[in-house]
Amino acid sequence: MSVFARWYAAMTTSQVGSAVGAVALPLTALVTLNATPFEMGVIAAAQYVAWIVIGLPAGVLVRRLPLRGAQIGADLARFLAVLSVPLAWWAGVLTVAQLVAVALVISFANVIFDVANSTFLTSIVPPEQLQSRNSLTSGTHAATLLGGPSLGGVIVQVLGAVPTLLVDAVSYLASAALLRTLPARPVAVAPGRVEVVAQIREGWRYVTGHPIIGPCMWTATAANTVCGAQHALFALYLVRELHAPPGVVGVLLAADGVGTLIGAALTTRLAAAIGTARALVLAGFVSVAGAILIPLGSGLRGYAAFALGNVVFSSGVVVLSVITRTYRQITSPPELLSRVMATVRFVSWGAIPLGGLAAGALAGVIGARTTLLLFVIAAVCMPLSLLRSPVWHLRDLADHRDPVPAG
Repeated sequence: MSVFARWYAAMTTSQVGSAVGAVALPLTALVTLNATPFEMGVIAAAQYVAWIVIGLPAGVLVRRLPLRGAQIGADLARFLAVLSVPLAWWAGVLTVAQLVAVALVISFANVIFDVANSTFLTSIVPPEQLQSRNSLTSGTHAATLLGGPSLGGVIVQVLGAVPTLLVDAVSYLASAALLRTLPARPVAVAPGRVEVVAQIREGWRYVTGHPIIGPCMWTATAANTVCGAQHALFALYLVRELHAPPGVVGVLLAADGVGTLIGAALTTRLAAAIGTARALVLAGFVSVAGAILIPLGSGLRGYAAFALGNVVFSSGVVVLSVITRTYRQITSPPELLSRVMATVRFVSWGAIPLGGLAAGALAGVIGARTTLLLFVIAAVCMPLSLLRSPVWHLRDLADHRDPVPAG
């Protein structure tokens, strides 16, 4: 088994479990603990808040930690956190506060794992293969999103929400075992505090001053604000406003995987046909259309609108993600790459908990459907950010040749 194959297998294993857990955790809060809309927003926000807290220094830390050890440690932390939920439930002491704490542990572990993972890929894949490999990983993520929630919904229907979380926990343990077979990397000498701050600042200046990476980061931020609201409200909306049973909830949430799979499959062809820059603008408008469609209708029509809107929205977001991630990996100087990835995710993924908290608070007052429609305003900012940048005048992102500040 090649290094890439082992890396890919570890990623896929944990993603399958996470997709199952994405159904089981909110249903645990809703059905087992009768969580309020605001509590659902807090749980959703907790899963991403670490990007705000340690997102920037993560890029520096990853370069100073053993790559294999950092990823294994993150997997083990996630395993123990998720495992604590069924243990507490069986002991009769499970609370919403514990679910928030578990989500926080997962959040901090995800930051280290994701930055290390995306940085490691560039060391095992040549630049000319990065877009196809990124499309493959996005397609795999789509497949897990497609099968995982459906599987999770069925398991929840049969066993209950809490026992289903054991599948998620075991997946992290299996991922850690696979990652243990990856080659170790020498650790650089740890920098002093002043040097760490300087390196963070250098990465920040590079990203925000880059005429392409900067606007693409703000587009991703708008997309993730919407995603944060969706993560917080989808289960609530389906269960309490569309009155969907757990099995149907799992199937409908799997529509996200269908859209991700379509977007991943189309990205390379679309980029070749019309250019990467034009594909980004088109994907932005497609995502807006999907966001509008998701909360429309009721009954079977509501199910259909939710599923179709989810497919359309997620397919557009994946095209945006694959193209911009590949461009960052190819364009960024190697010594800055981990900091570029961390900076972009600090800003864009930091919007997820903010969107989740805002959506949870609003839904308690105006309802989940109206709140989801309100967040269409954030979705509109996706193409607008690109239209106000040099991207609008390009066919391909690589055509831009303006000088970029090095820090």
